[in-house]
Amino acid sequence: MLTILLQATPEGANLYSNFLFIGLIILVFYFFMVRPQQKKAKDQKKFREELKRGMNVVTIGGLHGRLLSIDDDTVWIEVDKGIKLKFDKVAIAVEATSRVNANTEPTNA
Repeated sequence: MLTILLQATPEGANLYSNFLFIGLIILVFYFFMVRPQQKKAKDQKKFREELKRGMNVVTIGGLHGRLLSIDDDTVWIEVDKGIKLKFDKVAIAVEATSRVNANTEPTNA
């Protein structure tokens, strides 16, 4: 009977360890889920603000074209000679556009 009483922990210590465990879970969740999403959203916003006329872009639907004009929320894209389409700025795919522009830049070899 004495060994059972010696193994018991005080109520306060058990409660404290539970709060510590929950706090650690919240901290891990923030650093692995929330923070990267915020950084990605910030990078996408910066990219869309830096769009320039004449850039080759790709939309989220996979349409390739060249920027003709840029308004506050919309862009005009020329997909072929004389064919112009209007898109929202948020429809420009950041990763695909970066890949296309990286492949079209001349290399210094």
